Amino acid sequence: MTESGAAAVTRWRRRRRGAGFVRVEVQVRKEDAALVREVAAALGDPARETETRAMLRERVVLPRGGGLKALLEAVPLEGIALERPLDAGRAIDW
Repeated sequence: MTESGAAAVTRWRRRRRGAGFVRVEVQVRKEDAALVREVAAALGDPARETETRAMLRERVVLPRGGGLKALLEAVPLEGIALERPLDAGRAIDW
C-alpha cells in the first residue's frame, strides 16, 4: 500500500473509532462469510440497527447467569406447594 493510501486508511479508521465503531476479526466458514457481513452491515445501518440488535439478542445471545436469584426468578411456580407444616422439632427433656 502506498504511503498516501495507508494514511487514508488510518484517517478512515480514526473517524470510525470516533463514531463509536471498533474493528472485529472473526473466523467463520466460507458459506457464512456473506451472512456475517450482512449482519454487520445491518448493525451499522441506522435504519436497521435497533431491530437487528433486538432480534439477535432474542434469538442468538445466550442469557447470562445471574446467580441464584436469576435462577429462582426463572422457575415456573405453578403447581408447587410453597408452604409446609410447622415442625417444632423433637422434644427435649431439661
